[in-house]
Amino acid sequence: MNNLLIEQIKTAFAERFTTQPSFYFSPGRINLIGEHIDYNDGFVLPAAINKAVYYAVAPNNTDECNFFSIDFNESLSIRLEDIQPKEDWKNYVLSVLNQFIIAGKKIGGIDCVFAGDIPQGSGMSSSAAVEGGLAFALNDLFNCGYNRKELAQLNQRAEHDYPNVKCGIMDQFANMNGKKDAVILLDCRSLEHQYVPIQLNGYSIVLINSNIHHSLASSAYNKRRSECEEGLLLMGTDSPVRSFRDVTKWEDLLAYESRMGEEVYMRCLFVVEEIDRTQQAAKLLQQNDLKGFGQLMYKTHEGLSKLYQVSCSELDYLVDLTKHNEAVIGSRLMGGGFGGCTINIVANDAIASFVSTTVAAYKEKFNIDAEAYVVQTDDGTRRIDVQVQ
Repeated sequence: MNNLLIEQIKTAFAERFTTQPSFYFSPGRINLIGEHIDYNDGFVLPAAINKAVYYAVAPNNTDECNFFSIDFNESLSIRLEDIQPKEDWKNYVLSVLNQFIIAGKKIGGIDCVFAGDIPQGSGMSSSAAVEGGLAFALNDLFNCGYNRKELAQLNQRAEHDYPNVKCGIMDQFANMNGKKDAVILLDCRSLEHQYVPIQLNGYSIVLINSNIHHSLASSAYNKRRSECEEGLLLMGTDSPVRSFRDVTKWEDLLAYESRMGEEVYMRCLFVVEEIDRTQQAAKLLQQNDLKGFGQLMYKTHEGLSKLYQVSCSELDYLVDLTKHNEAVIGSRLMGGGFGGCTINIVANDAIASFVSTTVAAYKEKFNIDAEAYVVQTDDGTRRIDVQVQ
């Protein structure tokens, strides 16, 4: 828990409101493997982490919702009947409220202060944490009756709506259903899932934030999704293929390569390979074969860079740096791509030297200051006990 952040939220809430808040922890997430396949009916292997968005929320017995974002130092007040899209962070909280209204849930006005320690644009899904914390609080305070799976689906709909990011279910599901010392093997088609214990045995998960935020990330994300849909439609014209799960091996794609065109074919090839790779990776974790798992991480990065084309020179450089470092057993870009973090599995006794040499080399190459975070798995979104004077 970030006690300093909690104290800041308590203070900011007391300065603005007279209501008595409840407090919530809404985690970011990492994804060990299975990138860009949650919206393609694949399997993913995410975990909630100990970086989060923290909320203080109280019903105010009016029809007005009052928000203050500490991170942006901005306020928003709006009546429930006037909710409509706006911009930036406001779209995420407003879209969550709107989903409760669309569903006919009886919610009232709230006073709300929130802040997080998830670096924005890092690929740790601060957006799902913003959605998850508010949705959980509304469900809790107004007794709306949603379970965690339903809240994850509501938050996915919220991100599709006002923010217009056509994301899969992974981020929202991991945010709600994370479990400490485990990753979630999630079937994104059925939402069946199982917890796979993660035994790092002398290693830690280290994220290197490239501090690159390419503006084309959102539009390119939506474009990749449409390219995959185009490929599926082509395969379905003369076969029973309706999902990438119906394609059992990459050779099945070859008959469609010329009709798809190079780009669509490459996207589909990556998806088919990554679905298989993620299932292999889960078995390796269950066998405690961390080094074998790490090799699959490198293969995923190669596919993301060359086939799905969502990497960039900065991320490729950070991954390439690890390939000759015996202390690192796996590395790849994490998240949507075009910036954000690489995820690395690093020997505990070499973390300090790994971070210092990586940051120095990256600075020399790109004149950009990278940041490093050692993260641990954590439980999903929940109410937390905070004493208020």
